[in-house]
Amino acid sequence: MTSRPELQAEVLQPTGTGPEDTEAPATPSTFVRRFRRNKVGVAALALLVVVVLLAVFAPWIAPHDPNQGELSRALEGPSGEYWFGTDDLGRDVLSRLIHASRVSLVAAALATGVALLIGLPLGLISGYFGGWVDNVIMRFNDALMSFPALILAVVIVGLLGPSLTNAMLAIGIVYAPRIMRVVRGSALSVREEVYVLSARATGCGAPRIIGGHVLPNILSPLVVQTTIMLGLTILAEAGLSFLGLGVQPPTASWGSILGRAFPYMGRTPTTVIVAGLTISVVVLAFNLLGDAFRDSLGRERRDQ
Repeated sequence: MTSRPELQAEVLQPTGTGPEDTEAPATPSTFVRRFRRNKVGVAALALLVVVVLLAVFAPWIAPHDPNQGELSRALEGPSGEYWFGTDDLGRDVLSRLIHASRVSLVAAALATGVALLIGLPLGLISGYFGGWVDNVIMRFNDALMSFPALILAVVIVGLLGPSLTNAMLAIGIVYAPRIMRVVRGSALSVREEVYVLSARATGCGAPRIIGGHVLPNILSPLVVQTTIMLGLTILAEAGLSFLGLGVQPPTASWGSILGRAFPYMGRTPTTVIVAGLTISVVVLAFNLLGDAFRDSLGRERRDQ
């Protein structure tokens, strides 16, 4: 008989102090506390803050003019004056990388915005209404996702013409189905919640229910997916610019710097290595930050 009180005490023990705390709905203070415990997420956020600051203050930080060089000093290796060497026109690689961060980050943000503008409303409509509306939207979504993302983006840019604006539009269209799928899945579960059913029973219209009840309750997975997508769009923009379909000279992005230096890799590999590492590290940081947000928000399980 003495074991029953102990068992009862164990069952009634608060769960907020155990491992289950990471799966409870997160208030702002809880989110901050959980996020601060995630050292990898904090490091990723710190790195991205540094990159953003470099982009904002590029004109004052870059040691040289990114678009001016000396042909007599073309393809030089790293030195005290040019830390990462020079490109084929004698321009400082470090200065170009710093200025290119502006283009790459802004392009990624705008492309992600296009994806949200397309995918968010379609995902909400599909998940809330279901039925034939869901079937039509998801068949269109599946058709887009059946194509490799970069190849589809190349086709769209080829039709519209090579430019940074068209590249951002193409990337946004290509990645909109990912947003649509996440939003639709979350909306499917939220629409069966008691507060949504109650609002529907009181006569609230679909737009009011979607905007006032469904959307606020799917923000957690949406924030996570958006953060990860920023990294994906940086990678996609770099791929298009590498092929000459994105940003056009003399403006530079990380991908165009990599593409311009690639033919000279055998002579001066520094530019290719540094530009490639820059893209890889920033994309990885966005993925790690998205993973940290998912754990800290508490509504997403790692195995999902």
